[in-house]
Amino acid sequence: MDRLVWSKGLLKNRLTIARNSEQIGVIDWNSFFSSDALATINGRRFLLSRDFFLSKLEISDATNQAPLATIMINLFSPKSDLVLNGKRFELEIKNFWQSRWAWKYNGQEIIVFQSHEFLTKDRGSVDIYMADTEEIEVLILLGLFIRNQLVLFMLFIALVILFILI
Repeated sequence: MDRLVWSKGLLKNRLTIARNSEQIGVIDWNSFFSSDALATINGRRFLLSRDFFLSKLEISDATNQAPLATIMINLFSPKSDLVLNGKRFELEIKNFWQSRWAWKYNGQEIIVFQSHEFLTKDRGSVDIYMADTEEIEVLILLGLFIRNQLVLFMLFIALVILFILI
């Protein structure tokens, strides 16, 4: 098993990824509410984007803008599928608080994400249970990008509820 750690300030535009205290990647958004991000991991650069309503997330190679994968997220279902390099991966949100989520391949958890901060969800870990493949970087970045989008969605819902109550 390989363990990475990630952190992102609650109102910050940058998420960092580290292995053994050495930064190996970042995801940079233009602004806090931006739907697009530029990501780098292990020297490779990627573009991440989402539709306005979060449902469709895409990742592309930043060098040639070639699309790599697209995932449709259903906010009312804990599972979503992704096809990458001809392989089917399943993303599963593991709990109601959305603080634990995982990528599965052939029914086995291969990458498990954990948010260690209860309310802010601004730091956590990534446990990798598969051999290093070219898909691993894409899955890690998409998993963390999805986490950020879910946090934004929860903040939006909280603001709507607060607005209704006031």
